[in-house]
Amino acid sequence: MAKKKTVFICSNCDHKEPKWLGRCPDCGEWNSFTEVSAEQVRATPAGRDIKVSPVQSINDIVTTPDIRTPSGIGEVDRVLGGGIMKGSAILVGGEPGIGKSTLMLQLSGKGAEKENVLYVSGEESPGQIKMRSQRLGVTGSNLKILADFDLSHILTELVKLKPNLVIIDSIQTLYASEAGSIPGTVGQLKFCCHELISWAKENDSSIFLIAHVTKEGTIAGPKVIEHMVDTVLYFDQSDSELRILRSTKNRFGSIDEIGLFLMDSNGLNEVTNPSGIFLEQRKDDIPAGISIAAVYEGSRILLVEIQALTVPAKGSASRVYSDRIDSQRVSRVAAVLEKHGGIKFSDQDIYINIAGGLKISEVGIELPLALAIYSARTGLSLPTGLVSAGELSLAGEIRNVSHLKRREKASIEMGYSRFYSPVPGKEPEKIKKVLNNIFHIK
Repeated sequence: MAKKKTVFICSNCDHKEPKWLGRCPDCGEWNSFTEVSAEQVRATPAGRDIKVSPVQSINDIVTTPDIRTPSGIGEVDRVLGGGIMKGSAILVGGEPGIGKSTLMLQLSGKGAEKENVLYVSGEESPGQIKMRSQRLGVTGSNLKILADFDLSHILTELVKLKPNLVIIDSIQTLYASEAGSIPGTVGQLKFCCHELISWAKENDSSIFLIAHVTKEGTIAGPKVIEHMVDTVLYFDQSDSELRILRSTKNRFGSIDEIGLFLMDSNGLNEVTNPSGIFLEQRKDDIPAGISIAAVYEGSRILLVEIQALTVPAKGSASRVYSDRIDSQRVSRVAAVLEKHGGIKFSDQDIYINIAGGLKISEVGIELPLALAIYSARTGLSLPTGLVSAGELSLAGEIRNVSHLKRREKASIEMGYSRFYSPVPGKEPEKIKKVLNNIFHIK
């Protein structure tokens, strides 16, 4: 009897070798090779109906007007660019326990009001999902539940049911014998994702893939499959209740939008008017080191509180501690203040925080950031009711930013009496003059 041919596959990076090795030459992992048959590696799961797409001229391709489907959750539609694109694959990543499954079950319930939805769970039993759906108020005969982690069984049910929307919770739990390694490894992730995404695109269905990612962003997380999907969404936790949904990749829309939710016992609730959700309500004057910024996130204006603290450097060199605003931007703003503002920061450690935990990358944050750092260093508080926005150049000039009128309007609606920004069409003001004007008006 002829001996079956086997190969050895690294469970960490999917590297293949004809013989067993103690250490993977690709990723460097020790004792990671497992033996599988060559036939298993080449096999394709049963149930797949492979369709070959013909070559077409781009002028002959016809698109349908209803190519997007509203999800029923406005904040999700906002981040996706207007709705769920048919035939698209969407990856939803985030730390365990942050609310990904809750959001997807609520989205499944909304989708089941109009079309067939299949919710596949490899982590919970049907009874557990039912209990959670009752708490969230999710019902509907069009919502089907499948508690399984075997890819071949899932594909068989997909071929049978042909759902319009598929939720996979989570991709790390799926197992395909053809991949030849344990669930959650890179090989399994890539193989299972490829098969599911291929089925979705062949059948014009939309598929959401939930993936857990650790704070360190280990290789078991969604990073290894981001290039395979159309859209990548990350679910972040700002504070104990606020959740932020943002896009880092979107083939069908912008990546600038964010979706905001509040978590309570009944699930996730949309935040439709988030202008002042990141602000503290103070009765007294604001302390030194704090400024209010009007930032433009996607199509929204948000008012956020920037907190700055400066202390004498603990070592020979000063350091910047900032995880909500890029630390290099903080260093640059401090350097401009030292050069053009006449105050020394080279012997100070600088700590920067955004109240509420929102991460900001918009350029309009630079003027309020400079005001907060200057206020912290001098001990002078900013005037009560002041909101600012502007870009700070290396020459010490305050430059215009987009949507100044909308920023000012949002500030007034939130009860702030003064809005400081560059005047469009006029010569840029120097930061030294701006500091003198602001901190001498109380």
